Amino acid sequence: MTQTQKNTGLKRIIHACKYSWSGLKAAWINEAAFRQEVIALVFACVVAAILDISVYEKAALVGAVIFVMIVELLNSATEAVVDRIGLDKHELSGRAKDIASAAVLMSIVLALIVWISVLWVNYLG
Repeated sequence: MTQTQKNTGLKRIIHACKYSWSGLKAAWINEAAFRQEVIALVFACVVAAILDISVYEKAALVGAVIFVMIVELLNSATEAVVDRIGLDKHELSGRAKDIASAAVLMSIVLALIVWISVLWVNYLG
């Protein structure tokens, strides 16, 4: 496809949405951690809806879980690319996977901090 034939405007957005949906389906099918995070998101939405907290705090609770899911998608993409290149052990491949996994861990820590902070301020403090 030449530069002049590339999709633009609404057609580009529609194609981008199709690719994104395909990525979400692939993550759901192939990544147990992503499925667990979807369950966590449903839980977060229910709890946030029930709690008597501000709309900003509700958004923070749900947003923290969504952020974990975003990082998990990037981790899964990194793993897929590394595995596509080759399954043989290589220091850089291992490092890439470990760093992506560390990013997931850090996003989970951030989510826990948000949840603990909101609950502490409203119910425990």
